[in-house]
Amino acid sequence: MKIATAAYPVSWCSTWEIYAQKQRDWVMSASGNGADLLVFPEYAAMELAALAGAEAAGDIQGSIDAVSARQPEMNKLFADLAEEFAMHILAPSAPVREAGKTVNRAGLFTPTGLAGFQDKQIMTRFERDEWNVSGGGPLKLFDTALGKIGVLICYDSEFPLLARALVEAGAEIILVPSCTEALEGYWRVRVGAMARALEGQCVTVMASLIGKEPRLYGVEDNSGMGGIFGPMDEGFPPTGVLAEGNLNKAGWTYASLDTKKIAHIREDGHVLGVKHWGEQVPRASDVTLEALR
Repeated sequence: MKIATAAYPVSWCSTWEIYAQKQRDWVMSASGNGADLLVFPEYAAMELAALAGAEAAGDIQGSIDAVSARQPEMNKLFADLAEEFAMHILAPSAPVREAGKTVNRAGLFTPTGLAGFQDKQIMTRFERDEWNVSGGGPLKLFDTALGKIGVLICYDSEFPLLARALVEAGAEIILVPSCTEALEGYWRVRVGAMARALEGQCVTVMASLIGKEPRLYGVEDNSGMGGIFGPMDEGFPPTGVLAEGNLNKAGWTYASLDTKKIAHIREDGHVLGVKHWGEQVPRASDVTLEALR
């Protein structure tokens, strides 16, 4: 398959038609380059807040209300695009009001009209303290025509047990849509994504929201780039970097992947991290304190 992951620039979309055309243009561009799987970033759906006007878009709860209300339309848009262009698309994640709380949710849309949704599991301080966004659930593994795909939204990629649960369930690819303001945030998520690829002998795909839009609460300033990472083993680059974009430069980053390579290194790689994972448990459960002072 060919994977495309976005460095997607946030912008003010004053009408639904402008928003929908922007998404279509991005999907068409990737389709023209032969992509089978597209990954959009975390919270890129905050652009939809502009449709409710500047006052709502600039307000903590007003922006969430506005974006959540547009989710049925956004989901239909990406479902239609996935079917029209015959590709799998991880759409931009969005805050969604549900059962008295707000979750951060991303939808995976397929060419056959099927769709699955993954909620972010662990919230950052900003999400907890300012937005009052809660961890959703459950963690899911999507069995698709392209392979078994998991989604760890941004901060989730920094927690190895989440990725390990996906790998034990059979994940070959883990998608990591992200939204980070500062470079330190970008690198935290990137290092997390690369570490999860190493530990799980899988491929991780990181998408980034980029650019500035001071009128959109929560995504006023963003930095990052797209990246596709694998294990440092036979059949993969020695750096683990299958492809990476340019910092804060809008566009798709592409890499080709044969999932048979993942199966091969898990069975007969230079190292066998997935098989040997359990050897940590008895050694990590009993730490001996030895005084050296």
